[in-house]
Amino acid sequence: MLAGRIAELVAQIPEIELIGVTDSEPEAMRAIRKHGIHLVLLDLHLKQGTGFGVLRSISMLSNKPRAIVLTNYDSACYESDALALGAMMFLDKARDFLRLRQFLAEAVGALRIQQAAPAGTLDP
Repeated sequence: MLAGRIAELVAQIPEIELIGVTDSEPEAMRAIRKHGIHLVLLDLHLKQGTGFGVLRSISMLSNKPRAIVLTNYDSACYESDALALGAMMFLDKARDFLRLRQFLAEAVGALRIQQAAPAGTLDP
């Protein structure tokens, strides 16, 4: 049900195209590799594997997509682990869902800046 609400929200942002929804770590990584995805909205709890596993796998890619974690597991240790693994944002489903559109727009802006930066410059 939440995935449907997120899909509706994403459809309202012209700069974002929803490639797919998956509930497993292996399927997520297959989609990321196949489609050259730039931005991943990720839950930590998956039916197979974990969001942390996806973040670890993303960190090993040469063309790393940015990841936003949206989860019910809102604890400081999960947040610090997710950020250490490369997540650009760590959001709580209950607290942050209504502002998800804003967060996604900010992520798209950050990706634009990153892609426009000359080679050898640092990420924003």
